[in-house]
Amino acid sequence: MAPTIHFQLILFLIISLSFLPLKLCSTLDRQLDYKNWISWNVENHRKEVKTISQLAAGGSDKSLDVRLRKAEMNKVRISVSQDRTGDFKTIREALDSTPLYNNRRVILMIKPGVYREKIMIPRTLPFVTFLGDSSDPPTITGNDTASVTGRDGLPLKTFQSATVAVEANYFVAVNIKFENTAPHEIGSIGGQAVALRISGTKAAFYNCSFYGSQDTLYDHKGLHYFNNCFIQGSVDFIFGSGRSLYENCYLNSIAKKVASLTAQKRTNSSLSSGFSFKDSKVTGSGLIYLGRAWGDYSRVVFSYTFMDTIVLPQGWSDWGDPKRDSRVYYGEYKCSGAGSNITGRVTWARVLTDEEAMPFLGTYYIDGDTWLLSS
Repeated sequence: MAPTIHFQLILFLIISLSFLPLKLCSTLDRQLDYKNWISWNVENHRKEVKTISQLAAGGSDKSLDVRLRKAEMNKVRISVSQDRTGDFKTIREALDSTPLYNNRRVILMIKPGVYREKIMIPRTLPFVTFLGDSSDPPTITGNDTASVTGRDGLPLKTFQSATVAVEANYFVAVNIKFENTAPHEIGSIGGQAVALRISGTKAAFYNCSFYGSQDTLYDHKGLHYFNNCFIQGSVDFIFGSGRSLYENCYLNSIAKKVASLTAQKRTNSSLSSGFSFKDSKVTGSGLIYLGRAWGDYSRVVFSYTFMDTIVLPQGWSDWGDPKRDSRVYYGEYKCSGAGSNITGRVTWARVLTDEEAMPFLGTYYIDGDTWLLSS
């Protein structure tokens, strides 16, 4: 009996040890991926600070990108008013008057009113600005959903449901309300209803409002900046693959059931996309996650943000795919409010150190020193 028992014990040890390296390697890989991500962000931030400091010492500022600088030197202003006191009655007409491959900043001064238009700004129309009245911002509204039939007889899908879609680079909006009035019905299919889709890079939004329910703001791709904006929705109301900084923004949930504020889609480890929220406020109704992983490598950071009681203790969701737990990057830094209590957070959420948070706290996160205008 002794030899048999001895043989069985050795066999058990061999089988057990054969699995240990795999688990150990998996753990080490996760740790290495995390450390590499931290190192990349911190080092990138240090390089930005060093470059800016050197330029400042030399008595100059880091230059705007060449195309943008030239466009800003040759501005054109066009007025839009529904009472026919402007150059055009509709936004669409004003855009149609702009030459393709425009290389001048075209400012559409949009007077107060409700503009029931579906707008698409193609890549061939860069340097467009929508400028509204701060005391009475104009509203651009629509109610298309993903299931609505388009001109080709097929459903629009989420991408084409947007009231306003911007595919051009260097877009700016100031004092504008973007709206999609389609309601979200629990359990319905094809209810995605985008108020704004931004697919162009180097786009900025100041004092703008985004009203919708499911999928309000499609932060599709590119470098984007949102300052002092109001964003309202229920399910995944900020989503996409953009690399975007949200500062001083009011994020208002109208969820009727448990939902998610963000659905950031980062599909592989080489993409630099991710959402950073700073000095913002999360409030409203209905319990929400701060984010759920649309992509396997989804990345979202909240810093100095007030979180109301609507934020679930877990904070984050892997969208039912546990393998994402080791790949996503969800961070929080010096947030406040009852919803910021980290006691019940998922184990794969990050409480960032000063060094880890720093790369996400300024406009350098979106290379803003080369394209964000100071005025």
